[in-house]
Amino acid sequence: MGEESKSENGENAPVYCICRKPDINCFMIGCDHCNEWFHGHCINITEKMAKAIREWYCMQCRERDPTLEIRYRHKKSKEKDREGDRERAEKDDMRVKAQELALEQSRNSKQIKRSARMCGECEACRRTEDCGQCDFCRDMKKFGGPNKIRQKCRLRQCQVRARESYKYFPASPWLSDTDDVPFLDPVLRKRAVKVKHVKRREKKSEKKKDEKYKRHKQKQKHRDRSKHAERVDAKDPSSLHQCLGPGCIQAARSSSKYCSDECGMKLAANRIYEILPQRIQQWQQSPCVAEEHGKKLLERIRREQQQARLKLQEMERKFHELEALIVRAKQQAIKEDEETSEGDSDDTDLQIFCVSCGHPINPKVALRHMERCYAKYESQTSFGSMYPTRIEGATRLFCDVYNPQSKTYCKRLQVLCPEHSRDPKVSADEVCGCPMVKDVFELTGDFCRVPKRKCNRHYCWEKLRRAEVDLERVRVWYKLDELFEQERNVRMAMTNRAGLLALMLHQTIQHDPLTTDLRTTTDR
Repeated sequence: MGEESKSENGENAPVYCICRKPDINCFMIGCDHCNEWFHGHCINITEKMAKAIREWYCMQCRERDPTLEIRYRHKKSKEKDREGDRERAEKDDMRVKAQELALEQSRNSKQIKRSARMCGECEACRRTEDCGQCDFCRDMKKFGGPNKIRQKCRLRQCQVRARESYKYFPASPWLSDTDDVPFLDPVLRKRAVKVKHVKRREKKSEKKKDEKYKRHKQKQKHRDRSKHAERVDAKDPSSLHQCLGPGCIQAARSSSKYCSDECGMKLAANRIYEILPQRIQQWQQSPCVAEEHGKKLLERIRREQQQARLKLQEMERKFHELEALIVRAKQQAIKEDEETSEGDSDDTDLQIFCVSCGHPINPKVALRHMERCYAKYESQTSFGSMYPTRIEGATRLFCDVYNPQSKTYCKRLQVLCPEHSRDPKVSADEVCGCPMVKDVFELTGDFCRVPKRKCNRHYCWEKLRRAEVDLERVRVWYKLDELFEQERNVRMAMTNRAGLLALMLHQTIQHDPLTTDLRTTTDR
């Protein structure tokens, strides 16, 4: 920070720079000798220029002490550029040397062809097979070598016209055990290898491929090494673990903690005998809120089941009453006067539309037309299940006709199924027999005595009444089935909660016995 001095107004405020102003909302640089701060625009130094300065001194300090000099940072990029220049120069030298050697080799190859290197008369030229014993043969791939030297067998090299560079290779065995003396002198090796093949510069793509191949080989070696270690461990008795079975001193099987299944079962049984009694005692000491809720839920389910059974008995009673009512209605006598009075009261000019096909129809035959039209469209679809319905004590519920094509059982109500049931033929002397009502629901005790063929008000009334009762019975059976499923789930949860597996896996820790009971006062 700069020195504090009095401003022109007489108030104490820090002022900076040669301009002696308290402005700090701009770039500033501090003197490393007097610690005074200066505005960059006052001394003509920008923020970018300051990044390259390591030590900066103001003009007054430099005038007082001439030894003070502004020091700048050395850019790392310059050093990198120098190193890069050296590397590039070395690579250029190597490239020039390689090109010179390539040119020299091309000249020699033009002068002396491969066929001219053999005289065809000496013993080496007549030989057709490699010896497999010399260092050149051992370098070949067919003899398991790395193929680095790439030279012909020594016994097949012409003794008259062979290249002089072959003489530089000592006839020593391949990969000798002596490490003090190298296999070949580096200079001689380079000259000998480049006599036949000039090594080309590798491209970047080839380098990348080689690196990937090396990484792949390293991973493969690591996998092979781990597999080999596993095999060694399996074969080596000292690396095997002892069986954890009680009193067992045998070695455990590979990828197991026990030598046999019996040892594992013995240890599991000992653990159960050791831990289970304590867990049972803890379970009995601390009350379980979930158990209390389960008992209350079971009581509620039982009450609902009892109500459903009573409702089912009531529906069965209605079913038998309806059948008795239909039998009694069929015994009524026909009255012709009711038929004529009914026909006179109808309005012939009024028309309504069918809810299924949309055609205009006369209200007198509307019910008959709608019923037949609905049956026609309903029979075009099927509702089935793979299993038939078997309910003890229940009669005439589902159609349950088997369809061999879809391999399903029909699940429509039997009295309403248009696919597998037809309305019985009505005789001429059969009475309608529909019970008469007043105020919509109150029965009067009388029956409709119009002939059934001519009655348009009560068309198929028996079928509709039976379907109404059967549908209510099906609903009650579904409700009972749902309650049975709920009871089964609750009982299974209560059984598992205090079962062997649950007691062994779970445990309640009583940190404070006074607050262990989580039940509310109402639950207790």
